[in-house]
Amino acid sequence: MAEFSTSTKEVGEISIIYLKGYLDAHTAPTLENTFSNLIEKGKYRTVVNFNELNYISSAGLGVFMAYIEKIRENNGDIKLSSMSEKVFNIFDLLGFPLLYEIYQTEEEAVNKFIESKSFEK
Repeated sequence: MAEFSTSTKEVGEISIIYLKGYLDAHTAPTLENTFSNLIEKGKYRTVVNFNELNYISSAGLGVFMAYIEKIRENNGDIKLSSMSEKVFNIFDLLGFPLLYEIYQTEEEAVNKFIESKSFEK
């Protein structure tokens, strides 16, 4: 079976999820648990770093769709970063760039949250 793991770190109020390996129907519950745990803690500003993700299936994409509404209802967002061209092409093909902000680097995504926070004041 393909390996998949997530790890998280906090940068102020922003949670960063690191994906590693193969995200498919068998491994999607791992990512679901990660999102659920953040939501339970009231963490709604999330950057997902795809740098070490080798593959994503439709089931993996479905995890993002399952949580985005709940997160946005709480004035949060999911920003995506550091995708390989192969993974980005899958997101692009399915129209995800219309739904999610996708950044070249994790730092750009984090800074976008910081910038938007300063406008809220």
